[in-house]
Amino acid sequence: MKVTAAVVNELDGPFRVEELDLDEPGPGEALVKIVASGICHTDSITRHGDLPMPFPSVLGHEGAGEVVAVGEGVTAVRPGDHVVIGWPYCGQCRNCRDGEPRYCARLGEALCGGGRLLGPRTGESALRRPDGSTVHSHFFGQSSFSTYALTWADALVVVPDDAPLEILGPLACGISTGAGAVMNTLRPGPGTSLVVYGVGAVGLAAVMAAGLSPATRIIAVDRHPERLRLAEELGATDTVNAAEVDPVAEVHRICGGPAHFSLECTGVISVVRQAVDSVGMLGTCVLIGGAPAGAEFSVDHLTTLWGKRIVGTLGGSGRSETLIGTLVELHRQGRFPFDRLVRFYDLADIDKALEDSHRGSVLKPVLRMNH
Repeated sequence: MKVTAAVVNELDGPFRVEELDLDEPGPGEALVKIVASGICHTDSITRHGDLPMPFPSVLGHEGAGEVVAVGEGVTAVRPGDHVVIGWPYCGQCRNCRDGEPRYCARLGEALCGGGRLLGPRTGESALRRPDGSTVHSHFFGQSSFSTYALTWADALVVVPDDAPLEILGPLACGISTGAGAVMNTLRPGPGTSLVVYGVGAVGLAAVMAAGLSPATRIIAVDRHPERLRLAEELGATDTVNAAEVDPVAEVHRICGGPAHFSLECTGVISVVRQAVDSVGMLGTCVLIGGAPAGAEFSVDHLTTLWGKRIVGTLGGSGRSETLIGTLVELHRQGRFPFDRLVRFYDLADIDKALEDSHRGSVLKPVLRMNH
């Protein structure tokens, strides 16, 4: 079938909107009519080579839409279902069987192999140009910068028909990453303190999730006053402008000592050290932000030895169905207002959306598809 998609032809290349051919769903697959797809930092760094997605390719991994067709053997979803496209996973490795499909042993292949992870056509792309040449597909199992996406049916999360589909795509990655780091990884207890370094979309999702927990001190650190003001509106008890003060010293002052937990959401190596230094003995620092490929950081050995934990997290951990379903319901209840982070763009304006995101004038750009 014919689809309209934003294609990246080469490393560091621009997005070009083209008409492509997309395969019909085969065994285990589902075809999703994309209503909207969020733009994530990962899309940008992949274009610049920090994830090894082959080119030319269609990116996009925060898609939401309606199932329009399914392949042989699919029973989990059916045409007409409203869905968020979750991360793909093999379902057979140890981590998948242990309930942690975000850490599938075939994760690299699943996210940026450029083709199908599973099924009789494993490794094959589902996209072609009219001349028959291959455009790589299945970025994060979906390649949703397109009017339609072919995905593994078991990765789909069915949402209520009355849920606002056009804003739900970011629950597939960015928003669930920040919220899940709090809900699944840290699980702060009564009276704990938590500091979030970098309050873009991921960090603000963490702030909102922390506000639903028993933590009593939620500190937002950033260099942009307008983001800090929004963080206060969304649940931060304290804010720190890192452009004006030493954030580590200020966190220690606010908490009367080190914080219990910190979340590093920027991917900036110097900020990683600040996040680690903000927690003390038996404290936990969660690394979330995507640094450039090959980046390294250093920490003080002795203070880390004294019971400090440094933990990485992907996609909020846990299972997509549970986390995304929870966030959809919390939003419906008015307790997780992530819609305040969203600004809409048409697919043709993808470069403008990326420019605005890089400049910091938008927190979570979302591409709406015109069908």
